Amino acid sequence: MRTPIIASNWKLHKTRKESREFLNQFREKVKYISETEIALAPTYTSLDIVANGLEGTGIKLCAQNVYFESEGAFTGEVSPEMLAEIGTKYVIVGHSERRQIFRETDGMINKKISAVFEQGMKPILCIGETEDQRKQGKTESVLQNQLRNDLRGLDPEQVSETIVAYEPIWAIGTGESASPADAQAGCKFVREQIKKIVSKEAGEKVRLQYGGSIKPHNARELMSQPDIDGGLVGSASLDPDSFAEIISITEDLTKTP
Repeated sequence: MRTPIIASNWKLHKTRKESREFLNQFREKVKYISETEIALAPTYTSLDIVANGLEGTGIKLCAQNVYFESEGAFTGEVSPEMLAEIGTKYVIVGHSERRQIFRETDGMINKKISAVFEQGMKPILCIGETEDQRKQGKTESVLQNQLRNDLRGLDPEQVSETIVAYEPIWAIGTGESASPADAQAGCKFVREQIKKIVSKEAGEKVRLQYGGSIKPHNARELMSQPDIDGGLVGSASLDPDSFAEIISITEDLTKTP
């Protein structure tokens, strides 16, 4: 059975003070969680605050981005070694905002994934289609191309340890979540493609998240889908109560026969 994982993406939110305040409330709310993996992805300036605050909790530290070079003349970038040094376990790679706003290519994303693995961390690879692509019936071809290019050169074991987050771009930050059926269809397609592209075993093992306006009110339906193994949560993860509720719902589902 695949262990569910719920990860936050705080994006450009929370100062160091606000991050500390969040942790002071959040840790208590999820201290009983045992069957669901939790990861927090704060801003770079709060990574050390969160790393220190997570000691002894079992909650994993996650970074929102990384560069693929270890050092050099890359102003403003952060290397995989730097993230690993402070205890980062997961790194979000290929988020639609990085692809669209910062023009990251699949080639860059592929290099980032390899660099993350080289430093003993694991990537959370984000893939998804735009509203126009969806309307044109291109969802499957978009996902297929992203998977083929982003996972290129990885061995089956690395792919099985990658977390793939299906995030339909039209649902990110819009309040319009994909229906549970659409989210399941997207994740099922991703799993089947990984079986074809990499191996059947990797496809069975890989954990798939859904991302896109996950809230406490829709979490149960989304997280109960057979090919959805967790969520990458944006705005709802900024509030310790709502994020803890999503995690608690997921935890309950793992214990439901």
